[in-house]
Amino acid sequence: MRDGDVMARKAAASKKSAPRKTRGRRRSGSSRRARKGRRWSRHVTEHSDALTLKKGVFTSRDPKRIAASLKRSAEKSRRRKGSAFRSALSMLTFYINRAGKSLPASRKKNLMRAKDELRKQFGKA
Repeated sequence: MRDGDVMARKAAASKKSAPRKTRGRRRSGSSRRARKGRRWSRHVTEHSDALTLKKGVFTSRDPKRIAASLKRSAEKSRRRKGSAFRSALSMLTFYINRAGKSLPASRKKNLMRAKDELRKQFGKA
């Protein structure tokens, strides 16, 4: 009789853990979060606690202008923790890395040149 009891308990347990049927289409709870959190890097770039950047600074085609704007923002800022050079370079690197997938090669090349120009302007080249 013991074997029968064990088998009956196993059968009852498997019925309890069987997946429940859902009506209609299943929705994942993460889709709302994904939509909301998809542009978190944009939020960081626009509302950084370390630097107040001029709007559209990364869209310029002139590396010298990008570097000069970042330098100006970094030197003016009183909220940064490190040096002005470090703050400016890290913001530029952050933008390049976060936008990497959707950034055209020509713009990425331009931003990499802006990095070199930033080093020159800070006397670190």
